[in-house]
Amino acid sequence: MDIIYKMFRFGLVGLLGMVIDFSITWFCKEVLRINKYVANSLGFTIAATCNFFLNMFWTFNASSTNEEAYFIKFIIISLIGLGLNNLFIYLFNSRLSLNFYLSKLIAVGLVFIWNFTANNYFNFH
Repeated sequence: MDIIYKMFRFGLVGLLGMVIDFSITWFCKEVLRINKYVANSLGFTIAATCNFFLNMFWTFNASSTNEEAYFIKFIIISLIGLGLNNLFIYLFNSRLSLNFYLSKLIAVGLVFIWNFTANNYFNFH
């Protein structure tokens, strides 16, 4: 499958994940009043789990015989992405005083590059 086609599908799955991520983050932060980094982590983790299944079967058309191995690598890649995500939010929001949600949006875009590259070349290859 062409790399551009995979990236496009990965991006569509990512957009759905972003809606899930932002919705859960907003609900936890604004309604439940959970710490913004914990809320961000919850949103990111739930979205990453949804994204795993969509990416495995739709984006990368991977064999289901290695589902556990794919999932473990996907979670490791996602956890690194989560660390980067929180780091970027900290830098943009706390250090540069950008709005929290603008900071999160920028972080999502930057982490997209990491997540696609790592999954394409190291996980679902």
